[in-house]
Amino acid sequence: MSFFKRLFKVGESQAHAVLDKMEDPIKMTEQGIRDLKTDLTAAMTSLAEVKGIGIRTRKESDKKKNLAQDYERKAMLLLQKMQGGQMDPAEAERLATEALNRKEESAKDAERLAAEATGHENRSADLQGKVSKLKSTITSYENDLITLKARARTAQSTKKINAQLARIDSSSTISMLEKMKAKVEEDESLAQAYGEVAAAETSVDSEIDAALGSSSGSASANLLDLKKRMGIS
Repeated sequence: MSFFKRLFKVGESQAHAVLDKMEDPIKMTEQGIRDLKTDLTAAMTSLAEVKGIGIRTRKESDKKKNLAQDYERKAMLLLQKMQGGQMDPAEAERLATEALNRKEESAKDAERLAAEATGHENRSADLQGKVSKLKSTITSYENDLITLKARARTAQSTKKINAQLARIDSSSTISMLEKMKAKVEEDESLAQAYGEVAAAETSVDSEIDAALGSSSGSASANLLDLKKRMGIS
């Protein structure tokens, strides 16, 4: 019993330390509950036996009590027959006295058996209280075991998560992100530069073509004007 009290009464702040130190609290608790159920079975068997003895003893007491009353009734009948002249007075008194003696013996037996029955019933009631308490204790421990299992699963999951987080180097991760960011920015700048170079080359070609086109047009106009003034068709 003390094991379960220590197990389930530990403070919340000490719960994880207890789980870590114990070899396997779940299996130990389950075994403890199985042991208590074995004790409960034995106690219920004893309770049934004590109750059975008490019931039988009480019945025997009642039988002896009824037998004593029957002997008294017979003694009265014998005396009535003597009074009515149906029996010899001496014989009737002898038998009546014998009946009364047996009545006393039966009454004493009934009293003794009644006391024994009361003792068995008291022991039965005491044992019944212990059995009920043991049942309640087992139910309580089974409920606590459900809670303990849930806490154990939560603690295990939390421990795994914390271990995974502990293995993560935040500084190295930030460093890698910064390097990746610098690389991306470099690639973006390079792409923009290539675009500007390509646009510049295209613009120069356009200017050259435009310049050449306008010069050629001016020369043709001058040639026509000169032919006209010379009278050449």
